[in-house]
Amino acid sequence: MTGKMKEALDDRLFNYANHIILFIFAVTVLYPLVYIISASFSSASSVISGRVWLFPVEPTLEGYAAVFKHRLIGSSFLNSLFYTAVGTVVNVILTLMAAYPLARKDFMPRNIVMALFVFTMMFSGGLIPSYLVVKELGLIDTRWSLIIPGAIAVWNMIIARTYFQTTIPDELLEAAQMDGCSDMTFLRKIVIPLSGPIIAVIALFYAVSHWNQYFNALLYLKRQELYPLQLVLRDILIQNEVDASMITDVADQAARQGLRELLKYSLIVVSTVPVLIIYPFIQRHFVKGMMIGSLKG
Repeated sequence: MTGKMKEALDDRLFNYANHIILFIFAVTVLYPLVYIISASFSSASSVISGRVWLFPVEPTLEGYAAVFKHRLIGSSFLNSLFYTAVGTVVNVILTLMAAYPLARKDFMPRNIVMALFVFTMMFSGGLIPSYLVVKELGLIDTRWSLIIPGAIAVWNMIIARTYFQTTIPDELLEAAQMDGCSDMTFLRKIVIPLSGPIIAVIALFYAVSHWNQYFNALLYLKRQELYPLQLVLRDILIQNEVDASMITDVADQAARQGLRELLKYSLIVVSTVPVLIIYPFIQRHFVKGMMIGSLKG
């Protein structure tokens, strides 16, 4: 066997092994999602008995009916949309406004300001001081209590700063300044249009964070009409947790146990679908934005 034939055989063996490993990894990742969706559409008895493996068994919408029967599901869903949309816009604007000056070499105190930002990543005042700050600002029991306290994520700001440093050349700024372009005009008309990938990346990070948040709502919100979806879904699960000692009817206990199992899967699907719908539209920008700055030269 010649050297070239041996090299070609090694390449084929490597590709086969690589495909097998990737296939196993894909099945490992996708199967839990398929199982959750199938279980959410299956009957309670089939879920408890373990008969659901890949496809729904005894298809039913009982779990989703129990979820959407809750009086706060509609308002909480709209609240989560508001928190996600408005919060993401606020987050992206403030992140870009912080990242761009720190990426400019002519901004003299940028190292000091950057050190202050990084300091907040490592040290925090804690839960009680944070609550007191929100209270003193008059944000308790308002929608802004879920938006303002986390207006900037330092890690996302660092990603945006790195993107500006590696993608926007200094020569472009010099040419714009020679034409009389101000800093704000340069940012608005040149930097932002060229920053679609990184804006998509940080917008996705912020949107998922807002959509999944419930702990801040648990701390800062008192009125149920302001609750986000995740907090309401959490309450539904807790309300269906029943102490076995309080139930004497075996059939009733089995029914509640089955409904509780169905609710778990239905709640996961309800809370995950909106993010899964959005992701394909920004996947191309997401991958490109994450790879920017990873290679030089």
